[in-house]
Formats: sequence, C-alpha cells, structure tokens
Amino acid sequence: MNNPLNKYLKIIDWYIIKKYLGTFVFTLVIFIVISVVFDISEHLDNFLSHHATIYDIAFKYYAGFIPFYINLLSPLINFLANKLKVTFENTHGFNGDPSKNEVHLQLDKRTFVYVQTYDPPSHTGYQFVLEKFDGDVLREKIVANTITYDSLKKTWSLRNYSIRRVSGLREKLDMNLPQKDTVLELSPSDFETHDNIYSAMSMSLLNSNIDKEKIRGSGNLRDMQYEKYKRFVYPLASFVLTLIGVSISSRKVRGGIGLPLGIGLFLCFAYIVVDKFALVFAIKSGLPPLIAVCLPNGLFGILGCYLLYKAPK
Repeated sequence: MNNPLNKYLKIIDWYIIKKYLGTFVFTLVIFIVISVVFDISEHLDNFLSHHATIYDIAFKYYAGFIPFYINLLSPLINFLANKLKVTFENTHGFNGDPSKNEVHLQLDKRTFVYVQTYDPPSHTGYQFVLEKFDGDVLREKIVANTITYDSLKKTWSLRNYSIRRVSGLREKLDMNLPQKDTVLELSPSDFETHDNIYSAMSMSLLNSNIDKEKIRGSGNLRDMQYEKYKRFVYPLASFVLTLIGVSISSRKVRGGIGLPLGIGLFLCFAYIVVDKFALVFAIKSGLPPLIAVCLPNGLFGILGCYLLYKAPK
C-alpha cells in the first residue's frame, strides 16, 4: 500500500528529512552526554555528602535532568513535568540554603505576618508577629518567640506568646502565654525559596500560587508569571529556530555543511542566552514577564524572516 505522503513528498524531500533528523538527533545526544558529564563533575560532592544512591541519581535526578535539557536545547517537547529533577536538587542541597530571613507576608486584606528567621528542617520560625487591621486601625497583635508547623494536624503552634487586643480606646494585653495551636493560611514553603520550584508545578497549582502572591506580595510574582507565560510561548521556539535553520541551509557554501551547522549551533546558544537575560530583566529590571517571555521569539523570529527573505529562491 502506497504511503499517501508520497503524493506530496519527492525522493529528494525524504532524503533531506532523514538527513536533517539524523543530524538533529546525533547533535542532541552529543550535547546531552556532555551536559551529564559536566553535571556529574559539578555535583559529585552533593551526591556523596547526602548519601544519594545510584538508583536515586539515575532514576530520580537524571530521569528529570535529561528531558529538562532536551526541552531546553530543542523546544520539541512541551509541558514536561520537572518534579523528579527539582525534588532531587532541592533535597540534596544543589541550591544552597533555601530558608528566607525577614519574611513579610499578607495573608488576606486585613492580616499580616512577619518572621525574623526560619529553620526548614524543623519547620520552625523565630520572632513571629501577626497583626490584624480594620482598615488602617490595628485590632489585634500576636507576638511569639517561636512558631512550629505540625504536618500531621496542618496547624501552627505558637510558644511563649502574647496577645494585644485593641477596641477603640480600650486595650487588653495577655503576656507569657505557654502555647496555642492555630490554623493559618501559611505553609512551610512560604518561608523557603528555590529558584526552580515553579517549573515543577502544575498549571492549576501555579495559577493558585499566583493568586495568593498577588495578595501577599513576597516578591515572587514575576517568577511565577514568567513560568506561566513561558509554557505557552516557549513551544513557538521550535518554529522560529526551524525557520532560521531552513534559511541557513538553503545557502550553498564551499566546504560542505560545517559552516551552516556551526552558525546554526551558535544561533541556538544565542537564543538560550537571550532567554536567560530576558528572565533576569523580568525579575530584576521591572520588564513585564509577558514581554520578557516573547522577547527571544520576537528577536529571532525577525532574524529568521530576514534570512528567509535573503535566502536563494
């Protein structure tokens, strides 16, 4: 039975497609192998100091690492789940101390909390303050030496705390109270920071965290929005880079495919560099995340159209 594609594709077309795919896969495998070798040499101390098993390294970390870099080097795989890789990195100390200090959070329109320092292993915060307002008027203030999260009860325990209640001109102060268990719109993750955590979130969880962050204002909103927009815009990079590749490969040069291949690899790495700079501009320089996400595709899309326009017809 004849392949219906043969009606539209000639022998030379099949030849070009096979050559392109063969070169693409070979180049991608080479880069992945090099990336794995460099990553092992960089994080060998983390593996040894945290007693990671070979099974965990191979099937938890690199099972996420390899697809992540395939996605980074070639935007052909969309919406990868990075949870395995992210969890392993954060568990084995790849990103240093995740704890935040001097944390200010807004839980709702009238409730604000502050924690001076936080210890992730024990889920304990020190010098905790909770304030409730009625408009601009303070109605209640709780100060505790420590606040500890109970993962089984899903509650926070305040120890050695005091409560100040304000009602008009009347105030009531209760001091040196031993312990109180309470439910707060807080989780231990609110006092920890990992640069890679948002890439492992599902879209629904990411949207939920964005809504919370708009109220709390802890400084992570741009990171979350950048990750959200990237999931929709980044797959377009496959078309942009393919457009550039087709434009470059259409030119016949002396010496074979070496020069066009080198130019293509250079442009791919240039795309990655621009993408990383766009992220920095979005977080540090106030560039809107949506514009930052679209910037690499916009710049290289214009370049691709120009190269296609100049390509031999």
